[in-house]
Amino acid sequence: MRTTRTAAVLIAAVALTAAGCSGSGGKDSEGTSGGGGGGKAVSTPRMKIAMVTHSGEGDTFWDIVQNGAEQAAAKDNVAFLYSADKEGREQAQLVQAAIDRKVDGLIVTLAKPEALKAVVAKAVGAGIPVVTINSGARFSTEVGALGHIGQDETVAGEAVGSELNARGRKKAVCVIHEQGNVSLEERCAGVAETFGGTVENLNVEGTNMPAATSSIEAKLQADTGIDAIVTLGAPFAAASVKAKKGSGSTAEVDTFDLNAEVVGRLKAEEVGFAVDQQPYLQGYLAVDGLWLNRTNGNVVGGGKPVLTGPAIVTAKDVPELEKFTERGTR
Repeated sequence: MRTTRTAAVLIAAVALTAAGCSGSGGKDSEGTSGGGGGGKAVSTPRMKIAMVTHSGEGDTFWDIVQNGAEQAAAKDNVAFLYSADKEGREQAQLVQAAIDRKVDGLIVTLAKPEALKAVVAKAVGAGIPVVTINSGARFSTEVGALGHIGQDETVAGEAVGSELNARGRKKAVCVIHEQGNVSLEERCAGVAETFGGTVENLNVEGTNMPAATSSIEAKLQADTGIDAIVTLGAPFAAASVKAKKGSGSTAEVDTFDLNAEVVGRLKAEEVGFAVDQQPYLQGYLAVDGLWLNRTNGNVVGGGKPVLTGPAIVTAKDVPELEKFTERGTR
């Protein structure tokens, strides 16, 4: 697997257990994963950790994040609570609910930071250690978080732009499936920064896949010069493949993020490449980091962002990836 250029960062060394967990779904779920690691849980005191994300319904990316978090929770004797809402205001209310439940640690995404900053700072003020993941890295220190775990979205976008150049592409459409999400905007801006051709952003309704597919198809029909479709989430790669066929376009479909379906489409050469940010690792390290902070005063990454990506993966990487995607950990 070829890893693209990343910013200087301290990468945490962790021991990942061998087997993955089954996914947990739902907008607001609580539980303790039994795990599949086979080892005994630690004997440290029981603690409660909440994760609150901006996930929309049906986004498989967050199933993988939860799998990682649940595996770490099973190992660390942690009661893991998960809730999500794609709207910033509602996500803030879920963070407040976690504060009210007096959790011992909080994991939160800052895709819509203006809606979240005050309530996350409130959690820190109440003595709840916070780790941010996935989105809004540049706001993490501002809200008082211990650190951030994820990929640098601008760097990831720049890597995609460079890859498109290497593939000889000239005109790309960058499909944004959630308006107002700063991380998605940073990705498209990064693509435009390094891509030698032209990039146009296309906003679609991410929680309505038929509508998203129709929007992409209409764009391809209206502009036959588009030779690359860049989607910002794995489910939208499939939508773009369908839209491409419906429009008669010859554009290459490329995507951020990875799941079993994307790996299958890489294998079938329906997707040119994908950007892997290792969501399992984001969930695992966040829970493990909060446990380490409580039990040993550690701060993973020394307070600096811990990067989990980006890495460009193509059809040649499929044999290595398939065994992991089958169990929901990649």
